[in-house]
Amino acid sequence: MTGRPQKPHLTREHVLGLLAQMIRIRRFEDKCAELYTEQKIRGFLHLYDGQEAIAAGIIPLLQGQDRVVATYREHGHALARGVPMKTVMAEMYGKMEGCSGGRGGSMHLFSAEANFYGGNAIVGGGLPLAAGLALADRMRGDDHVTVCFFGEGAVAEGEFHESLNLAALWHLPVLFVCENNRYAMGTALERSEAAIDIRRKAESYGLISEAVDGMDVVAVEAAARRALDTIREAEDPCFLECQTYRFRPHSMFDAQLYRSKEEVEEWRRKGPIQRFQSWLLESGIIHSGDIDTIVAEADAEIAEAVAFAEAGSWEPVESLNRHVVASVRPASPPKVEPAAETVDITYREAVKMAIEEALDRDSRVFLMGEDVGQYGGCYAVSKGLLQTYGPDRIRDTPLSESGFTGAGIGAAIAGMRPIVEVMTVNFSMLALDQILNTAATFRHMSNGQFGVPVVIRMATGAGRQLAAQHSHSLEGWYAHIPGLRVLTPATLEDARGMLWTALEDPDPVLIFENVMLYNRSGSLAVNAGPVDIDSAAVRREGRDVSLITYGGSLFKTLDASVELERAGISAEVIDLRSLRPLDDQTILASVAKTRRALIVDEGWRSGSLSAEIGMRIAEKCFYELDAPLARVCSEEVPVPYARHLEEAAIPQTATIVAAVRAMVGKV
Repeated sequence: MTGRPQKPHLTREHVLGLLAQMIRIRRFEDKCAELYTEQKIRGFLHLYDGQEAIAAGIIPLLQGQDRVVATYREHGHALARGVPMKTVMAEMYGKMEGCSGGRGGSMHLFSAEANFYGGNAIVGGGLPLAAGLALADRMRGDDHVTVCFFGEGAVAEGEFHESLNLAALWHLPVLFVCENNRYAMGTALERSEAAIDIRRKAESYGLISEAVDGMDVVAVEAAARRALDTIREAEDPCFLECQTYRFRPHSMFDAQLYRSKEEVEEWRRKGPIQRFQSWLLESGIIHSGDIDTIVAEADAEIAEAVAFAEAGSWEPVESLNRHVVASVRPASPPKVEPAAETVDITYREAVKMAIEEALDRDSRVFLMGEDVGQYGGCYAVSKGLLQTYGPDRIRDTPLSESGFTGAGIGAAIAGMRPIVEVMTVNFSMLALDQILNTAATFRHMSNGQFGVPVVIRMATGAGRQLAAQHSHSLEGWYAHIPGLRVLTPATLEDARGMLWTALEDPDPVLIFENVMLYNRSGSLAVNAGPVDIDSAAVRREGRDVSLITYGGSLFKTLDASVELERAGISAEVIDLRSLRPLDDQTILASVAKTRRALIVDEGWRSGSLSAEIGMRIAEKCFYELDAPLARVCSEEVPVPYARHLEEAAIPQTATIVAAVRAMVGKV
């Protein structure tokens, strides 16, 4: 830490403030425990009892524009940060007047006004988010600090190590605060970690670290002052391990069979409130009447908060779908007549042009991912961009998908426009926690206070003989998740134009680029620009059958339609373009015209996107069908390596033709 003294000035006013903050938190949570037994607060309820010195000693030191990321045990953090108690209590009740509109509950308190970026029910889930918030501040040159609170259980998570490494590597203004209460749910630290000196783990990543008695509010405040001063002056992250103890169970469901009552009582005798209060009384700094006043004021505020929550309103069922995605989105780009002048280009080059244009147009845009810089990208999409735009905007990341994807999400929440490249779709499984639990839910849980305008690109699909671990088509999985927009550009126009529109979207957009398209070439109009990302496209008109597909299967399907035409079968080809949301109107209009439908989907048959599309057609067009619905999907096997087996495993033109012939009785 910095060599300058950073001791708190213990005036009477200051110590009364510290004591009042801790008592206020403690009594609020005691009331919450009581209300939980009355079933007025439901779900999981994790109480901060015993850890109050940490929130009280750190959060009041922050400036207004500093950010706070908390855990699921975050009531004390929210109160210390200035989130009004009455809105916190209303949130615990699930009322519309709650700080998260009743959508988050006990574990997900949010306040944009207080720069409080929520509790997080995922152990360690807030760490990459905090790194991303700080990354946005670092890139803009803002003198802000993000403080991230987490328990010692998070130290076992990969996101802990990935986030600390990113913070140290990129010199991010983050204060990581480990609230080491010795038990991750019911498992003692000694039973889960080979090395239990947590601050040493942080030091191994080069972070300036300190361990402090988390039951001593003065010691916590002094350490926090040193850390914050270091972050602001040295522009490096810091780490505090606050050694504390929670007196209550992990949550109200917990029977606490893993520790003795004697152990808990021993710790209670040296609890932060009793310890500080006794010292102040013995020193004559305060008097018993001061404590009575603090308690009375806290109880009055709590009573007012309970009354506010009791009188609050329940959200009407009619607004169930609010804040899944933004209610207001930018207008679709105007349609532009393609210029007669064209340029010969590959799909890969079209994507690169889109990235270059985004970087030129908006200073908030940056590209981050594995090997996107010096290497030029696994598929050479970003080759040369590092030399043009520099390492700040073409940002090579470690091989830590969850960490850097979460950082991209955090940067987006803070107002940047990151393009996160995940090298291949199977690697995205390592980032699924951040995509599913943060990107897709943040707007909803915060009641619309925070959006996540991040774009995540990834290569998908089979056909390159990469065998079972690099040949997945998982875009249908992501299309299952509310809160995401899922795009599958197949044409040069879409590869060039979808990114522009996606970057203007206020919600997370996932773009899946099929690996078999990168080398595909063609002519692109020189005035090609942003394209609509809401609608499917009719790529070929037809009368007899609708062929519905997307991405890498589009051109196989178009080839099949040509072959079918020779056999006297007129096939209409629908390019979905967007898998979430699906353009039902275009799909159903086509099927209503042709009265037959075949869905071509490179995903596996069981639980596939094709099943969803087929069911929608059955629900809306059943009585207009002249033949049973059909689909061509990948075989139910891991994708093989040998070329002839790989080709047999995924949809091909011949299998599409055969399926249509069977449907119309021309086998």
